[in-house]
Amino acid sequence: MPENATEVTAAGIARLAGVGRAAVSNWRRRHADFPKPVGGTETSPSFALPEVEQWLRDQGKLAEVPLRERVWQQLAGHPAGAVPALFHVGCALLLVRERPSAWREIAGVSDERMAGVLPLALNEVLAARFGPASGAGRAVHSPDRSELLPSVPLLRGAAELAAAAGVRETFEFLLGRQLDANPRQYTLTPPGLAELMAALAVSGGRPARTVLDPAAGTGALLGAVSRPDALYAQESDPDLAALTGLRLALHTDSAGCTLAVRTGDTLRADAFPGLTADAVLCHPPFNERNWGHDELAYDPRWEYGFPARTESELAWVQHALAHLHEGGTAVLLMPPAAASRRSGRRIRADLLRRGALRAVIALPAGAAPPYGIPLHLWVLRKPDAGPHPSPEILLVDTADTAEPASSQSGRDRLDWPALHAAVLDAWRPFSGESGESGESGEGAETGGAGEANGAGETGGASEAGGAGEAGATGAHGGNLANGESVRPRLGTSRVVPVIELLDDDIDLAPARHLPAAAAADGPAELIDVRERLTKSLGLAGRLTPPPVEVSAPARWPLTTVGELARAGALQLRTGGSGSGTAPVLTEYDVLGSTAPSGSLPADGPHEEPVLVEPGDVVVPVLGGGSVARVIDDATAGAALGRNLQLLRPDPAALDPWFLAGFLRGTANNRQASSHASTATRLDARRLQLPRLPLAEQQRYGERFRTLAAFEDALRLAGQLGGRLVQGMYDGLTDGTVTPK
Repeated sequence: MPENATEVTAAGIARLAGVGRAAVSNWRRRHADFPKPVGGTETSPSFALPEVEQWLRDQGKLAEVPLRERVWQQLAGHPAGAVPALFHVGCALLLVRERPSAWREIAGVSDERMAGVLPLALNEVLAARFGPASGAGRAVHSPDRSELLPSVPLLRGAAELAAAAGVRETFEFLLGRQLDANPRQYTLTPPGLAELMAALAVSGGRPARTVLDPAAGTGALLGAVSRPDALYAQESDPDLAALTGLRLALHTDSAGCTLAVRTGDTLRADAFPGLTADAVLCHPPFNERNWGHDELAYDPRWEYGFPARTESELAWVQHALAHLHEGGTAVLLMPPAAASRRSGRRIRADLLRRGALRAVIALPAGAAPPYGIPLHLWVLRKPDAGPHPSPEILLVDTADTAEPASSQSGRDRLDWPALHAAVLDAWRPFSGESGESGESGEGAETGGAGEANGAGETGGASEAGGAGEAGATGAHGGNLANGESVRPRLGTSRVVPVIELLDDDIDLAPARHLPAAAAADGPAELIDVRERLTKSLGLAGRLTPPPVEVSAPARWPLTTVGELARAGALQLRTGGSGSGTAPVLTEYDVLGSTAPSGSLPADGPHEEPVLVEPGDVVVPVLGGGSVARVIDDATAGAALGRNLQLLRPDPAALDPWFLAGFLRGTANNRQASSHASTATRLDARRLQLPRLPLAEQQRYGERFRTLAAFEDALRLAGQLGGRLVQGMYDGLTDGTVTPK
C-alpha cells in the first residue's frame, strides 16, 4: 500500500457499496480475500481505500466510485485528520474561486512542486480576505508546505468536484458530512432557525449591513444574513473558527463584504471591543458556570446588572447589547429557564423598564439542540438616548403552530414555513414593519415566511382576534407609529404592557401570559372530530379480522432477501443521499404511516436521490420494530430518507404485500437484527420469506393488505380519540363546553 494512502472505515465501505454496515461485516467473515485492516482499532478497523475499491469491483459490487464519495473518503482518511484536511480544502477552494487561472497553473505541476508553491498563493488569497497573517487573532492561518503535502491529491479531487458542482456547494457538502459524522462534537443551529433569526434582526425597515455573531459556531447565523456589508465572528474553538471563516468567505462576495473572524473566549477576551453593529445574532452556550463570573465583576458591559454565576445567558444578552448601535437589533437563542429563573429577575426587570427587551418567542421542541426542550428567542433593541422607552413587549408562543406532519416529533420534523409565518406575522407589525418594507434575511426570501403565506394560511396562527379577544388585552393593543394596532393572535401572541410583568418573579415565559386558545378550535371543531371518530371506528369494525383458524406451524422452504436480490427477484437500495426538490419519506413517516414530510438539502453537489415507486417496500433499519410500508401512488416520487431500506420486488416473481407482510413477522425481525450498546439494527438481507407460487403469494398479500388498512383505521381512531378527549377537557375547564 502506498504511504499515506487514504483509509476508510466499515461505514465508509458501506456507503461506497450502497449497503448496510452489517453487510460489510459479513463480507469480512465470508471472503478470505477481503482487504486486511491497515489501521484503526480492533473494534473499528480502517482499510486502504484503493484495495477496497479494487475488491468491490472484482466482486461486482461497485462499478465506479462517485467523485464526491472519493473526495469524502480522502478527506475522512487524511493522515492529519478530517478537520485539518477540510481546512486545506476550504483554502484551496477559495483560491479556485478568487484566482482560477492561478489555480490551473499551480495544479499543472507535480504533487511535490504543487505543495511548494501553493502556500504563497494561499497566503495572498487569505490575506486579501481576512487581513495580514500577523493580524491580531486572525482565525484562518496560512498552511505551510509540510501541512499541504499529504493533502495535494485531496485538493485536486476537491477542485475537480467544484468544477462540476460549484465551489460553495462542494465545501458545504464536505462540511455537512463532517458535522453529520461527529454530531456530539458540534452544537448546530438548524438552517430554518438561522433564517428566522436573521429575518427578525431586519425589522422596522432597518437593513442589517454590519452583523456580529460572538459565538459563531459553524457560521450558520451569519450565513443566513442577506447582502451584508460586514460580518464579524468570534469562536473559542480555533479549528471551528477557521472552518467558519472559510465557509463565510465562500458564502459572501469578497468585493462587497468585509469579513473578520477571530478566535478567543468572547466574554473574557472580546475580539471586537470597540465594534457597534446593526445587528447581533447569537446562539450562545447554555448553562455555563465557568463563563468568567469572578474575573468580570466590574466589566462595563453589565449595564443592566451583574449576572449571577448561574446566569451565563444574561451575560451574553448584555454583551450583544453592548455591541449594537442605538436602535440596533439583537436576536439570541435562549433556554426557557432564562425567562423565569429567580437569580436573573433583576436583570430581566431592568431590560423591560428600559425598553431593551422587545420580544420573547417560544419555539416548538425540536427547533434546535437540545431538541427535547422548547427554546426561546429573545429579540432586543439597543435603547436610544430618548426618555421614552417602549412600554410594551411582544410575547409569542409557537408550540402548536408548527406541529409536524405526523404524530412523531423531534428534530427535522417542524413545519418551518408555518413557523416563520407565525413569528414574523406577529413581529413585523409590532416592530413597525409592514412585512414588505426593508430587506429581509435570506430565510424570508427562501423560506416563504411571512410574505409567501397570506393571512390565515398558517393553521390559524395569523388570524386576528375579534372584539372580544382585543378586550382581553385591555388598552395594550400595541399602538404603532403608523397608527395601526397589533391585535392578539389567540393562544399564539400578545402585546403585553411592561407594567404587567414587573412583579416579584419577572416571569417572561410566553405561555403564562397569553390568552387561552379555544378548546380544539371551538365546540364546532369538537363536533367534527367526533363525527370523524365515529366513521373511523365504524371502518375499523368492518375491517376487524375474522376469527382465526388454528393450525400447526407451516414448514415452508425459506429463502432470504439477500438471496432474492442476487437472483434478481428484487432490488435493494439505501436512502439518505441526494439533493433536489422532491419530498423525503423519513423513518418517522414510515413508522407513523404518514405522507412524506422531509426535504432534501438545497446545497451540495448534485446527486440523484433514491425515489420510491408504487409497489416498493420500505423498512426502517433502526429501532428493532417490525414495520414495513408498501408504497402507494400518493407516496410515489418521494426520496428515500435516512435509516431506511428499500426493497423493489419484480412483480412477476414477488407480490409486494406478501413481501411486506412476512417481513413484519416478530421472529423474522429478531433473527435479522443485531444489537449495539444503544440501538438495534436490522439487516434486511437476512430477512426470510417462504418460497411460494405467485398465486399463493397474492392470496397472502390480500390478507396482509386488509390488515394494514385495519391498522391505519385504528391509528386514525386513536389520534381522533385523543383530540376529542383533550378538547373536551379543555372546553369543560374554560367554559366553552357545558356538561349535559
